[in-house]
Amino acid sequence: MIADILAGVVLLGATITTGLTAGVFALYAHTIMPGLKAVDDRTFVVAFQAVDRAIINPWFMLGAFFGSLVMTGAALLTNLGRPGAPWIAAALVLTLADVVITVAVHVPLNNGIKAAGVPERSQDLAVVRSQFHEARWATWNRVRAAAATAAFVALAWSLILFGQAMA
Repeated sequence: MIADILAGVVLLGATITTGLTAGVFALYAHTIMPGLKAVDDRTFVVAFQAVDRAIINPWFMLGAFFGSLVMTGAALLTNLGRPGAPWIAAALVLTLADVVITVAVHVPLNNGIKAAGVPERSQDLAVVRSQFHEARWATWNRVRAAAATAAFVALAWSLILFGQAMA
């Protein structure tokens, strides 16, 4: 009984944290990056640097981003042998892909634009923006948004299967 409760709570936590991460990536894809695409170079650099600083916080980094990876791994371990386990495993692979994409693509690009320093001191903000590779950042963000959304759907389905098995 306690194992069932633990498995359900951890699965719910994985679903929630993965949904939060999917929402953040989707927000970047459909709102933040399209909005920034329409602004001048100085506004882009200032705004992107500010947003990048703001997202590096415990609520997102531990609660959602890495939290979804840890919680989904824990959900898989606590749900081994249950009907939803293959869906949880798929979600874990997709969540791991999000982490890899973020570390391999987004972090270096974000660090590059941060390295430009305070925009008032930068010589040519068009060059800073160009070196950021905005289109590459946005394209890979859409990939990780799709992966996070698919992971969320897989976890939601596993919750349904969990509930059916407990009924």
